[in-house]
Amino acid sequence: MSASARENLTTSPADLSTGGGSAAALPPRPARRRRSRGGWKARAEILALSAPAVVVFVTFVILPVILAGYYGFFRWKGYGPPTEFIGLRNYVVIFEDPAFRSALTNNVKILVLSLVMQGPIAVAFALLLNKKMRGQSLIRVLIFVPYVISEAVAGIGWAMILSDRGAANGFLAKLGITGESWLANPSIALWTLMVILTWKYIGYATILFLAGLQGIPEELHEAASIDGASYWQTQRYIVLPLLGPTLRIWAFLSIIGSLQLFDIVYIIWGQYISGTAGVSTMATYMNSNGRLSGNFGYGSAVAVVMFLISLVIALVYQRFVLRRDTAGALTEGEG
Repeated sequence: MSASARENLTTSPADLSTGGGSAAALPPRPARRRRSRGGWKARAEILALSAPAVVVFVTFVILPVILAGYYGFFRWKGYGPPTEFIGLRNYVVIFEDPAFRSALTNNVKILVLSLVMQGPIAVAFALLLNKKMRGQSLIRVLIFVPYVISEAVAGIGWAMILSDRGAANGFLAKLGITGESWLANPSIALWTLMVILTWKYIGYATILFLAGLQGIPEELHEAASIDGASYWQTQRYIVLPLLGPTLRIWAFLSIIGSLQLFDIVYIIWGQYISGTAGVSTMATYMNSNGRLSGNFGYGSAVAVVMFLISLVIALVYQRFVLRRDTAGALTEGEG
């Protein structure tokens, strides 16, 4: 073997990286150009696929919020360009109005009662339906049916049942019990609303929890049984902690829905009775004092206040409650 051949065989990797080796060891430039073109192509595809969704989101979410914030600085009747600028006067009136503070208080009560009433009942239903039993599919359907019924149909139906001469008081009269004014009595109207909301949305929470329960490995139940744990100990120390992420997501959705509650209250109690019955919400207040009063500038200001309250609560909840769930799902990119 010649000296030049031996020199080529003993060339180190360091020589190749510094140019001491042959030119064939260097990565070809055309491959880099192909990867660059492929990257731009992928970005263009992502942009083309996401552009329609971004346009819809900006048009129907971001733009209305911006316009509501703009109109909230005017006394505006809803037609023509707003010209009577009043600054922060609408916002000052909102927080000075006892009716708005009462509506905000009702929203908070509904929020707390929804979590306290719907959560345990839905968990109990989910634990029951997670066990093998006859008619399991039928029971699941029956529990979920109220959720898929539209709010208009449900509201009209409950308004007819709970009216002074409705089916509820008629049934009580046959039992010799004096009926109640379920919708107009301020002392029980809020509880009537909570029963309706629980009936309406308990199916969604149950199906959500049932999906979370079915994601828990069966091996954990078997291991707990081998260790001598009872059924309730297994549920308390294994099932419920593992169901925590699902519970927190449901609670977040329930909180936002409680703050924005409108349709059921408006359909059953109407635009005037809701205030006297003690079930008015921020949304019904906005509708009564904005659209129905012809003061769309004031209604826009109320909408902005509702948006800010919901946004702050959502950010705080995500920061201090959902952080434990999202921290494990997010990974830092490699350098």
